[in-house]
Amino acid sequence: MYKITFASGNMHKVDEINVIAKDYDIEFVLPDGKFDPIEDGTNFLENAYCKAKCASEISDTELFLADDSGLCVEALNGEPGIRSARYAPTPKERINKLLDAMQNKDNRKAKFVCAMVICDKNGKIVFSVQKECLGSILKEEKGNGGFGYDPIFFVDERNCSMAELKKEEKAQVSHRSKALREVLAWISQNKL
Repeated sequence: MYKITFASGNMHKVDEINVIAKDYDIEFVLPDGKFDPIEDGTNFLENAYCKAKCASEISDTELFLADDSGLCVEALNGEPGIRSARYAPTPKERINKLLDAMQNKDNRKAKFVCAMVICDKNGKIVFSVQKECLGSILKEEKGNGGFGYDPIFFVDERNCSMAELKKEEKAQVSHRSKALREVLAWISQNKL
């Protein structure tokens, strides 16, 4: 099993990507030591690189994968965007703040965006990709699965909230899974 450090402190994300990666004989692991990157990028790709580079400085694998993802709502000019995880202090408060902001909005179009960057031990980017999952913002929470904004994000291609999808279903349509599939294909093609 080939191990790659996934530059995150979020075990939910690691579990989610390992479901997708299981057929590739790759295991993603959390960084060694204290992982505390400074995310000062102006977009998802830049922030993903900040995380991957930080992980490369504290862990011992050959490759370091990071993602930066967020929810972009059309009626809110793309907010919360790269600040999705910092939109409010807790997941519940983030959902409530977003629902409040959307109260009088007719346009509920939204998308989840995921940028992924792989860098080597020297912090050099060797691959990057950005993918989206299109949908809209529900007026109330639906479903018990997933995490983050999943209960209020309606997935167009599945006709339900992201939180109503089983793990395997989410692994087929999510922004993260789409980006990860390209990452895994790149790793396979480059025989790493």
